[in-house]
Amino acid sequence: MTNLPSPPLPHGTLALFLDFDGTLAGIQDDPETVALPAGGADLLDTLAAQLDGALALVSGRDIRDLTARTPLSVWRAGGHGLEICRPGEAPAEIRALAPDTLMAAVETVTTSVPGARIEPKGEVIAIHYRSVQEHAESLGKALTEAIAPHENYSLQQGKMVFEAKPSHAHKGRALARMMQQPPFLGRVPVMVGDDTTDEDAMRVAMDLGGWAVKVGPGASAAEYGLSGPEEVWTWLQAAVA
Repeated sequence: MTNLPSPPLPHGTLALFLDFDGTLAGIQDDPETVALPAGGADLLDTLAAQLDGALALVSGRDIRDLTARTPLSVWRAGGHGLEICRPGEAPAEIRALAPDTLMAAVETVTTSVPGARIEPKGEVIAIHYRSVQEHAESLGKALTEAIAPHENYSLQQGKMVFEAKPSHAHKGRALARMMQQPPFLGRVPVMVGDDTTDEDAMRVAMDLGGWAVKVGPGASAAEYGLSGPEEVWTWLQAAVA
């Protein structure tokens, strides 16, 4: 559990940004099995209305994947902010992809570690290593070398995953873009997340005069903390009670 104090409840002057995996839903061995808890979609709808629409889900998942698992009625930013959909807006069917040469290099490294698994997410490539954690260090080094020739890409490590990300895939920049337009404009940003990429958005939220909530254990820039997804939902439920 985190030792940070519990956050204040969301209220009408805030703009709320929520990560998905590890924040609203527990992390699973198979990312395809991850889903909102029963009643979660309705609660997000209610809270979004209470915030006059200033609620966004900000995820590393591809926007099409995120949309399939969450309410269409809220803002969604997928691919670490590469694509943003407004409430009611369906994502484009066609998505940009990572360069073929990069995908081939990542596949070569990943297939050399039985148990590691690639998940293409548009321009982002995720490499899951939950079942082969003992190889994390060597896998990370090999992936870093494979990605190095691609100047626009870098490797970022999260919870049991490495991600090859283009420089413009950045949750903090996505948060900043949304804060420049209604219904977020003029509100106090709050970012809630559990992983490395969420820290980017936390720092931006704090720089813009807002605050951040760290979900689960680990070092964080956030001032507040919640122990896990169950406590996140308890916190959100209390805000609409």
